[in-house]
Amino acid sequence: MAAWEQVLDELVRVRGRALVRYATLLTGDERAGEDLVQDALVRCFSAGRPLRDTVAAEAYVRKAVLSTFLDGHRRRARWSAVRHLFARDDDVPGHEATSGARVDVRAALLTLRPRLRACVVLRYYDDLTVPEIGRRLDVAEGTVKRYLADATAQLEALLGPLPDTETVDIELVTNGKERS
Repeated sequence: MAAWEQVLDELVRVRGRALVRYATLLTGDERAGEDLVQDALVRCFSAGRPLRDTVAAEAYVRKAVLSTFLDGHRRRARWSAVRHLFARDDDVPGHEATSGARVDVRAALLTLRPRLRACVVLRYYDDLTVPEIGRRLDVAEGTVKRYLADATAQLEALLGPLPDTETVDIELVTNGKERS
């Protein structure tokens, strides 16, 4: 077995579920997340790149997942702009009322534009700093901060405001759950 095959095998066995969870947060769908990870793995390991370390390979695959997600969104956006020139939409929207008892985080993430969603996932799921996110997305730190602020505002509008950490700390102390 070649060295890259061992790295691929160990990466899929040990970190495969984590990669799928990461991709699922970006896509909003577990099957689409699995497909995204599959595409990223093929992209990373089929070109004969010398990936001999599992940790480095995971970082490389995560970057490929992110770039594949963003590239796919751009491709779909371009297609939707010209699709009407090729085919007619036969589906007529019905008058059924849509209702939702509650909005969860995954559904709220799906309402964000892809760049905003990528920033939120990288910041709060991958726990990256603003400069690290800027490097991953190849944008300025100020742009990352703006994306995060816009995404937070949109998510708060859907999910309600985030609890203030000082308020939470005070509530814990007053409820007797925290003692010094």
